Amino acid sequence: MTDEQHDSGRRVALVADAGSYVGPALCCELARRGHDLVVGDPADGLVVELEALGATVEVVEGVRNLAEPESAANLVAAALERFGRVDSAAAASGQIVTGRFVNSSLDDLRKVIRGCLEAPYHFLKATVAPMVEAGGGQILVITSASAARPTPGAPLYSSARAGATMLVRNVADEVARSGVQVNAVGTNFMDFPEFLRATGATDPEVRAKIESQVPMRRLGTMEEFASFCMPFVDGTSGFTTGQLVAYAGGWA
Repeated sequence: MTDEQHDSGRRVALVADAGSYVGPALCCELARRGHDLVVGDPADGLVVELEALGATVEVVEGVRNLAEPESAANLVAAALERFGRVDSAAAASGQIVTGRFVNSSLDDLRKVIRGCLEAPYHFLKATVAPMVEAGGGQILVITSASAARPTPGAPLYSSARAGATMLVRNVADEVARSGVQVNAVGTNFMDFPEFLRATGATDPEVRAKIESQVPMRRLGTMEEFASFCMPFVDGTSGFTTGQLVAYAGGWA
């Protein structure tokens, strides 16, 4: 990882979607740890919160859909223009599609490939090159723990996530000699609106049934997940690459 710093003396982190899922919590934790930030489509009030934590923040709007090739490219371009470099970059992507394989359609498959495989492809394409040129950096792709095991009720989603994980591992192997780390963290059973809607867990009885499938008997929170991600993006751990780590309460 490069020791070169921009004028503020702080590391520069890019968070592709700062408006949903773990994005806001991830941004806040990075700001607390001395990072300036490039954030995509931030949640209301987040920039003020980050600036209060001491971060300089560059906002990029209209980049939430990483399946669009220009989204990640625009984020990286903004980072390079504002700060001259990017030390770490994190992105979560994916489109949850549920249902049995025998009832699936080709449109279902194309939907999950676009959301779960094309999106991280574009993100990796945009972020790897400037880090390789700089001689170091950290990239974290947030996928799904369903990539690690067969997932009843979500076979297409699980398969596409596994493809993204293998893409991460291949890219990591390709650029390891440059000092760039590329890792994936795969989640499941997380307490956020899309998961709750997709699984029916907005109903307390359904939620209780779902939590019973988790060895830790609860859903994970965004704040604890953001803390878990830190070694992959905050510069404190430079000797791990090409890994998928599950964050799923013991399910995977």
